[in-house]
Amino acid sequence: MAGQSSRTTSKVAVLLGGPSAEREVSLASGQACAAALRGQGYEVVEVDAGPDLVSVLHSINPYAVLNCLHGRWGEDGCVQGLLEWIGMPYSHSGVLASALAMDKERTKEVYRAAGLPVARSMIVPASDVRTSHVMQPPYVVKPNNEGSSVGIYLVHEEANGPPQLDDDMPDMVMVEAYAPGRELTTTVMGDRALGVTDIITDGWYDYDAKYKPGGSRHVIPADVPVEITALCQDYALRAHNALGCRGVSRTDFRWDESKGADGLILLETNTQPGMTATSLTPEQAQHAGFSFGELCAWMVEDASCHR
Repeated sequence: MAGQSSRTTSKVAVLLGGPSAEREVSLASGQACAAALRGQGYEVVEVDAGPDLVSVLHSINPYAVLNCLHGRWGEDGCVQGLLEWIGMPYSHSGVLASALAMDKERTKEVYRAAGLPVARSMIVPASDVRTSHVMQPPYVVKPNNEGSSVGIYLVHEEANGPPQLDDDMPDMVMVEAYAPGRELTTTVMGDRALGVTDIITDGWYDYDAKYKPGGSRHVIPADVPVEITALCQDYALRAHNALGCRGVSRTDFRWDESKGADGLILLETNTQPGMTATSLTPEQAQHAGFSFGELCAWMVEDASCHR
């Protein structure tokens, strides 16, 4: 990283926590990464991101910032713009890619333009969703700009009435045709798509299934045809590049195996995948030959401005 002569080349600031709905997951991710980096010989300062972030980072003057924030502010281009403004090298995607990937509907527009398959969806007022079925069930209702399965409602085919969304749901929500099948995911690390994981749960792959021990089972490599493995890796890399992602990203899929290759669709791309003990990206990196510490060190050394 050029222009680092005044900074200690082993000092890393790990951003974690923050004010989003995914604060607890971010704390777990950041603490795990901080411990792994210390094991790699880095001097690590954990920073719970708040309104004083700029002054805190200036006082630390790190070699690089490892961004382990999730959700709004930390994953949507806001903190990326701040880090660009103060000229501090940081990990993961830049301003535009972060903002695009955080907006699910705009992400789908990019996917479509790149020839990638997606489920039918619409952005509608939450008040309309509470009043009547805006789409033939089964369908899914979710915030357009949150992650980690925060605020997701699955409306079954036999549902008697529309979903009664919580009051804290945004005014506008995404309604998406339910895609049946298996949950698959692929991590991209730089210019390389890693393995394919099959995520097995007893029910919906919600917040608890993602982050609570035993909430889901990860099978890597996924027991799927070679053609589907190749497609997931190809689609994940194309999505990463189409959105302009940098560093590490992870793209999630649904696969209806009764339709073969035509049954594979993209759900979303995570520009800051979870790094907790139950997270998918560290597992895929491990399968590809990178220890958790090596993965974290790679993200630090990949850090830059103008991402």
